[in-house]
Amino acid sequence: MRPLLAALLATGLLLTGCATTQRSRNITYETFQSDDTHARHYDASGAQACEAARRALLSQGYLVGQAKNDYVNGRKNFQPERETHVEIDLRVTCAPEGDDGSTAVVFVTALQDRYALKKSSTSASLGVGALGSLSLPFSASDDSLVKVASQTIADATFYERFFALIDRYLDRTGPPPPQTAASAASAPGAAAN
Repeated sequence: MRPLLAALLATGLLLTGCATTQRSRNITYETFQSDDTHARHYDASGAQACEAARRALLSQGYLVGQAKNDYVNGRKNFQPERETHVEIDLRVTCAPEGDDGSTAVVFVTALQDRYALKKSSTSASLGVGALGSLSLPFSASDDSLVKVASQTIADATFYERFFALIDRYLDRTGPPPPQTAASAASAPGAAAN
């Protein structure tokens, strides 16, 4: 009886250890390091930074679903293989910094979803009263995409390239030039005295 009890106790401890190892393995993916993979500081307002991010996404073929002064969301689809579909969902948040809001920090997160083509075939059969069931050689195939993976992109060079593109569009748009009294008087629609 004692060997059986010892074997059951050892099995229980082994299973508990496996569950604990699996749980701690999942937690170790997140390190909360102080690197700036997903954030950059810009000498621009939050609205200007988000507009530059919107233009950067549009220039790369992303479909912009939502664009506000402090948030931009873009999505792009890829088909790297015949039966594989990949979708990248990029989210940009622009937060003002400082008392005057003249600088901003831009946070970017990209989520990659992977889909695979799943095929399911069907065949037809026909029931005839006295004869029974009759199977017809007719078959059809339904194809559908099934999500097989989803993860946040962690590649630092991916984000570096995106932030460099935001820099480029911030340089092009930049803050509007200050309007002088002479240029305000010559602006269209200015009332003549």
